[in-house]
Amino acid sequence: MSLKVHIHSKLKGFELKVDFETNGKPMGILGASGCGKSMTLKCIAGIMTPDEGYIELRGKVLFDSKNKINLKPQDRKVGYLFQNYALFPNMTVAQNIAVGIRGSKSEKTEVVTKMLHNFHLQGLEKRYPSQLSGGQQQRVALARILAYEPDALLLDEPFSALDAYLKEELQIQLHDLLSSYEGESLLVTHSRNEVYELTKDLMVLEHGKILMSGDTKNIFLEPVKMQAAKLTGCKNLSKAKKIADNQVEALDWGIVLTVKAPIPDNLSGIGIRAHDFKPYIKGNSVNWVLGEEESFNKIPCRVKKITESPFEWVVLVDTKGSSQYSDINSQSRDINSHEDINHHDSVIWWKIGKNQLNSQLSNGMPEFITVAPEDILLLID
Repeated sequence: MSLKVHIHSKLKGFELKVDFETNGKPMGILGASGCGKSMTLKCIAGIMTPDEGYIELRGKVLFDSKNKINLKPQDRKVGYLFQNYALFPNMTVAQNIAVGIRGSKSEKTEVVTKMLHNFHLQGLEKRYPSQLSGGQQQRVALARILAYEPDALLLDEPFSALDAYLKEELQIQLHDLLSSYEGESLLVTHSRNEVYELTKDLMVLEHGKILMSGDTKNIFLEPVKMQAAKLTGCKNLSKAKKIADNQVEALDWGIVLTVKAPIPDNLSGIGIRAHDFKPYIKGNSVNWVLGEEESFNKIPCRVKKITESPFEWVVLVDTKGSSQYSDINSQSRDINSHEDINHHDSVIWWKIGKNQLNSQLSNGMPEFITVAPEDILLLID
């Protein structure tokens, strides 16, 4: 049993064309804003109608443009969790959960009681949505959806309306829910952390088209495409060309790097995740030893800026500039978001956990940083 989606829609200035099937595992749809993620869910739920195509859920045809089939949303047995949860403001928690449940009064009461228990909402039955926290509203919305046992669960940016401190706890709860849920589930998000933690399969969308799809962890490990690497959190991307069987020139950084072969003939760039750099300290165990030559990939550590986040330091290394700092502890700490720093192609982002500082940077900033050949992503357009 699965969800089959083959749809095509044209809007002013935008075209959506997606073809995929689920296999019972939670699937994530990752992409930048405006790429067609939410539109895909709305087509499945029947909120929007594609220009053409076919949608089938567990053997039941929901939409078939050729045969003029287009079931109403209430007939599709699909649960849709909106970004703002869409609770009825004039209904209590119990009344919201009961919406959509079929059966006698006693049967409805039994289901509502079960959902209140499953989602830890006991004691909140008579409250209205305005009297609930964001996390409580989300749990009520999920309880309402699952109360009528949908065949598919569609989650549209489920954490976007929550404060940061609530997200981790609720992600754990949602992970447990998806693990036990027997229907098909789709999670739409632009958060790489959410999609990595909550889904088994992943589809990356770009401008209404599927850029790549497959096992979630494999895509993060080997994103293959430049845009996929960016969406999965790779901070360091450079145009590149092959210059030897195991070497590439990073054109934006002006350096030559040894990589793990084979290099694709259509190589367009490379990526290095910010946590994969290590300080080069001669004689230290952090050196990468390859054959008889130490640290193939030594990059001059010309520090442009250092910023501090709660659990790590972010060091911006200018591959074509000059160093401004020599000691990570003596610079003026900038507690503002490092995402706001003006970024240009020659800068490399190096992230180092604070628990690593004493062991690796006790004598100040290193002269070089290094990266292992197997940690360099080989990318195509």
